[in-house]
Amino acid sequence: MSAADGPRRRRVIAVASLIYGASILLSRVVGLVREAVIGRTLGNSGEADVYWAAFVLPDFLNYLLAGGALSIVFIPIFQGYLARDDEAGGWRAFSVIANPLCVLLILATAGLWIATPALTPLIAPGLDADQFALLDRLVRIILPAQIFHLVGGLISATLQARDKHAMPALAPVVYTGCIVAGGLLLGPTMGAEGFAWGVLVGSALGPFGLPLAGALRHGLRWRPIFAPRDRDFRRYLLLSLPVMLGFSVVVLDDMVVKHHASELAEGAISRLQYARTLMKVPMGVFGMAAGLAAFPTLSRLVAEGRRGEAWRTLVGALRMMLLMAVTAQVGLTVAGTEVATVIYGWGSSRFTPAQLADIGLYTGLFCLGLWAWSAQLLVARGFYAQGDTWTPTIVGSVMMLLALPLYALMADDFGARGLALASSAAISAYLTVLAALLRRRLRDAADPGPPLLPHVGRLMLAAALATAVGLGLDHVVPPWPALLRGALTGGVAVLACLVACRLLGVAEVSRLSAMITRRLRR
Repeated sequence: MSAADGPRRRRVIAVASLIYGASILLSRVVGLVREAVIGRTLGNSGEADVYWAAFVLPDFLNYLLAGGALSIVFIPIFQGYLARDDEAGGWRAFSVIANPLCVLLILATAGLWIATPALTPLIAPGLDADQFALLDRLVRIILPAQIFHLVGGLISATLQARDKHAMPALAPVVYTGCIVAGGLLLGPTMGAEGFAWGVLVGSALGPFGLPLAGALRHGLRWRPIFAPRDRDFRRYLLLSLPVMLGFSVVVLDDMVVKHHASELAEGAISRLQYARTLMKVPMGVFGMAAGLAAFPTLSRLVAEGRRGEAWRTLVGALRMMLLMAVTAQVGLTVAGTEVATVIYGWGSSRFTPAQLADIGLYTGLFCLGLWAWSAQLLVARGFYAQGDTWTPTIVGSVMMLLALPLYALMADDFGARGLALASSAAISAYLTVLAALLRRRLRDAADPGPPLLPHVGRLMLAAALATAVGLGLDHVVPPWPALLRGALTGGVAVLACLVACRLLGVAEVSRLSAMITRRLRR
């Protein structure tokens, strides 16, 4: 290994992180516009509850066919052929995997489309007959979108394997933008159906269309090959099987929350979903960007037998990402109501002040697990880089099984607040166990790299202190407009978190400050 390898790897990850971070940030900003349009069109109504519940069955189809593992499983296969200078073999592997996947997708989508009326009562048992009729229509519009998501994910993997990240990174922006367009153009007359059609069109243009355009420019060779005994197909199936069979907390958490929320008061599903969306903004920007950017590098290091170096690379990325995630967690916890008011309620009569306060409270409760939601995206890839998809699935499934009674108990005792708390507890437990197992698998005792557990402890202490400062300030600030009030209380809390981290010896604060300074000077 040359001395330049380490800096070169860091540059590759940094550039990819910048691309994904910028695109995901843009996607999340467009997503907030989408939420504002949905909120101002559907509000806190029963129709909004039905719209959010309509994603459960399509998302489950995506999960059953290992949609989230497509790129993770296929990138090492395709990279292996590229490393051997056998691009034709790589495209043959693509065809061998993509063709049966397309056939299975079409059949599964058709089957679920027919079975939708029998399945929707299991999704949201608390809805009435009219709501079930609307839910059936929305599910049947959104279901075919999974074909574009899943096939597009496989095409995106061929680009990511080449370190071509622009088209896959822009896909979510186009997807979300189409939902906004569907809501603006069709929402006033069609209501929730307008947004559902935006989902379908956006899936075709974004997650499928953009990667397809990129792959065509880089020599896409998709052939009508069906070879179920092919080595690459069997390897793909073997690695994807755990994701198909498992019922991880990462996927089922949202489904379980919506299931129980449907039996609460009208609007509970919507308020929880609006709050979860606010929490997902920093989760996507920090956690998803780091995971997508680091995975190809981690795969190479593991393939070269440099497992200790892979662990140190992962820990370094985790420490910085956790600092940013925890800081965002503090800001959203303190200013959640103001953020919700600006996005969903400013100049709108769709929400009452009490409902906006509920969204703010649920945002803070979901944010208790923000650090874990962000980190699991990166930690799981530490296993995937080793070709191990079983461990994250088994751990996630066990955690989900243990947490199911907790969701029911918390929903009965504390309503929507309890569901948000149960969600944060479940993901935090999952991440803790998963990180401990990965540490045992990869850590080099002779050179373990920077410690992770003390770092997390310092961050949590700083977050608690900063949250207390922000909430204390919130009690004395006059009832100014939400934007001004949220900027003040949330901004002070974020600054207090960074100061506390610096005083507690979190070295990444200085690195983050230096990185921002360099960017501003440019």
